[in-house]
Amino acid sequence: MKESKYSHLKKTETDAFLIGAGIMSTTLATLLVELFPDWKIQISERRNSGAQESSSSLNNAGTGHSGYCELNYTPEDANGNIDISKAINVHKAFSKSEEFWQHLIASGKIKSDIYTISKHISFVTGKKDVDYLRRRWEIMAKSDEFADLEYYTTNEDLLKQIPLMMEGRNGSNPCAITVHDGYDIDYGKITKYFIENLHQHHVDVNTNHEVIDLYKLGNKWNVIQKNLGTNELSKIETKFVFIGAGGAAITLLEKSEIPEAKGYAGFPVSGEWLICDNQEVVAKHFSKVYGRPSVGSPPMSTPHLDLRTINGKQCLLFGPYAGMSTKFLKHGSWTDFFKSIRLNNIGVLLDAGARNLGLTKYLINELIKSKAARFNVLKEYYPNANPKDWKASVAGQRVQVIKKVNGKGVIEFGTELVTAKDGSLACLLGASPGAATSVKVMLDVIETCFTLDATTKEKLAAMIPTYGKRISAK
Repeated sequence: MKESKYSHLKKTETDAFLIGAGIMSTTLATLLVELFPDWKIQISERRNSGAQESSSSLNNAGTGHSGYCELNYTPEDANGNIDISKAINVHKAFSKSEEFWQHLIASGKIKSDIYTISKHISFVTGKKDVDYLRRRWEIMAKSDEFADLEYYTTNEDLLKQIPLMMEGRNGSNPCAITVHDGYDIDYGKITKYFIENLHQHHVDVNTNHEVIDLYKLGNKWNVIQKNLGTNELSKIETKFVFIGAGGAAITLLEKSEIPEAKGYAGFPVSGEWLICDNQEVVAKHFSKVYGRPSVGSPPMSTPHLDLRTINGKQCLLFGPYAGMSTKFLKHGSWTDFFKSIRLNNIGVLLDAGARNLGLTKYLINELIKSKAARFNVLKEYYPNANPKDWKASVAGQRVQVIKKVNGKGVIEFGTELVTAKDGSLACLLGASPGAATSVKVMLDVIETCFTLDATTKEKLAAMIPTYGKRISAK
C-alpha cells in the first residue's frame, strides 16, 4: 500500500541509509567507511546541521561515562549488597569509544580538543550515604577498572578536591567523596569532526531533510524523505537502515512495521540546567560531581554539578531538573507522544504508568517546584550559591523506552537496540549512557546486522585494540 502511495517518486540507491546526524549515526558511518570503503552511504538530518539534539553540548552531561562517579550505576539492594557490574560494563564500553577516538586523532581525522581533563567525583552527605560510598569504594577498588579510585572524608581533603562545594558548610553533616581523573567531552564537536571527515569520503549528509516514512519492498528498504526547504519528496532504496534519530526514533521504528517493533513505546521527559559563567565562581570548581537521587526518584534525576567547556568557554552546569513534555525532540512537535501511540503499545504504556506511579509523582513535583525550591537543590551542593550567578537553560529531550517484559510494561532507563530479524534495519532507543558508549553500541549494530570476514575483523581490531574481547562483567 505504501509503494502505491510513493510510486511516482524517482528512486535513488544507496548501500546504507542513516537517519539523524548525531553522535550515533556519524559514529556508525565513520566505522562503515573504514570497513567498507566502496559503499554508498547517506545520512538524513532534519535540522540545518548535525549534533543539534542529544549530541549538542548543552543537551547532555558531557561526561566520559566511565563508571567512576555515577552512583546509579552501583545500586544497593535491600540487604546492603552493592552491585558494580553496570559500572564495569559502562567503563569498558567507554574505553572502546576512547580507543576509536584516539585512532582517529592519530590518523588526523579528528582533533584532540574533543577532550578536557576533569575529575570525576561522587559526593554524598549524611552518615548513611557516607557509609554506602565507603563500602562502594572498597568493592570498586578491588577491580582492575577502578583500582585507582580514591576516597576522602577529612575536611582538609574535601577542601582540596571540591573547594567551591565546601564553602558555607559548618561540618555538622559528614561528607564523603570518591575521586578519579576523567574527561569532559564535547560530543557535538566529535560529531562535527565526523561529518567533515565523512564529506571527504563522499558520504552524503543531507541536512534540512526529514524522513517521513519507510517500508520494505522485497529485500530492500524504501525511505521517503522530505526537503524541509522545498517540501519536495524523494525516495531512496537501500539495503540497510539505521534509525539514530534520538527521541524521534520510536516513531520511525513504528513506521517500519517490523515485528520486532511491537510492544515498544516511549515516554518523553524534558530537562533544564542552571548555568553559571561567572569566572570567579567557575575557577573554584574543576570537577564533574555526581550525587545520589532523592529517595524515590528515578535514576535520570541524578543531580550533578559539572565543570563544562562549551564553545571554548568554561562554565558550571547543575541539574538536570526534570519536566514533562509531549515532544520527542527538543525541536520536535507537541503531538509527538500522541502520534506514537498504537494498538500494539497502548497496553504497555498504561501498564508501565500504573506500575510506576512514583515516576509520575516525581515529574509532577518537579513541575510545580518554585524557582526557590529548585535553587535550594543546588545549595545542597554549593551552599553559598548566589541566584544572580545562575540562569536557567533548557537541556535535552529524553524519551524513556517502555517495553513489554514477561507481559508487563517496563521502563528501561538505559539504551535499547532493536534490530530486524534479517539485519536490514537497526534502531537505537533510549538515552544514558548514550554518547559515551557510542562506539560499543555501533559495534553491536555492525556485528548484528552484517557478516564480518577475517579481514574486516582485523580492521576493527586495528582501530579498537580491545575489539572482540569480553566486555560483560557478569
